[in-house]
Amino acid sequence: MQATMTRQPRGGSLLELGHDLAGLQLSIVNVYFVGEPGAPWVLVDAGLHFSHGAIVKAAAERFGPKSRPAAILLTHGHFDHVGTLPDLAELWDVPVYAHPLEMPYLTGRSSYPPPDPAVGGGAMAFLSRLYPRGPINLGHRARAFPEDGSVPHMPGWRWIPTPGHSPGHVSFFRDEDRALLAGDAFVTTKQESFWEALLQPQHVHRPPAYFTPDWDSARRSVEDLAALGPNLAATGHGVPMRGEALRRQLSELVRNWDREALPSHGRYVGHPALSDESGVLQVPPPVFDRQLLLVAGIAVAAGIAGALAMRGNRDGRLA
Repeated sequence: MQATMTRQPRGGSLLELGHDLAGLQLSIVNVYFVGEPGAPWVLVDAGLHFSHGAIVKAAAERFGPKSRPAAILLTHGHFDHVGTLPDLAELWDVPVYAHPLEMPYLTGRSSYPPPDPAVGGGAMAFLSRLYPRGPINLGHRARAFPEDGSVPHMPGWRWIPTPGHSPGHVSFFRDEDRALLAGDAFVTTKQESFWEALLQPQHVHRPPAYFTPDWDSARRSVEDLAALGPNLAATGHGVPMRGEALRRQLSELVRNWDREALPSHGRYVGHPALSDESGVLQVPPPVFDRQLLLVAGIAVAAGIAGALAMRGNRDGRLA
């Protein structure tokens, strides 16, 4: 059974995932439009800070030049999912919904826990020490999802708590067709690697490790999503997947979690950050980043090679 999607278009083109669902790839992150053209619609997540024009253009092409969403819904509030959020919420004059545990990071009260570059896996993880961790301040526009699990302006969908990658991370699921908007609870590319984040070979992976401060919760969240048996998974990073390959790889991720998903080393491995509705309460101390040894070794080797080259040139001139 053919299970994967065709490769997602580059350059801001919409990928049609269903009659009322479309994805938009923005550099290394995705946003989603839910709703049929001519009917009320919502935007799920808001991309990086330079994605404003691409999102507005795609919305106009799909729903009409003067259309605006009924709301913006967030899987979570990390910088690559809320980059254009303040501007879009102001432009469209719409509310923004998120889990109550995400509110501190959306209303200026708290920054997320520090990233963990020590998890390794590639350049994206190494550079995570430079990534912003908030907060932003949406003021009165920030609203909590209904406690009954319903999703505002998305009839037939329900929100599911999937913490781990962030305290209030949620995913959206529609039972009718088993469509899943998973955010970063799991992704379909190895986001720690620069080249895989860029080229996006398609395979189910753990959440982006450098921004995951609670690995026990992250595992339980993936278990919960795998138990749903999704037919479509549209994730925050990577190309959407369908069918048996998706379900098989999700099951494999759960089964092999300790060996393949859980980092062998890292700040939050075995010691999660603690938070509540007010924000971050406690974080474990940082651990040594073994990638720094590699970088230092490369720098020293380059320095020695440069010195030897200079000495060789000098000796050659003296001979």
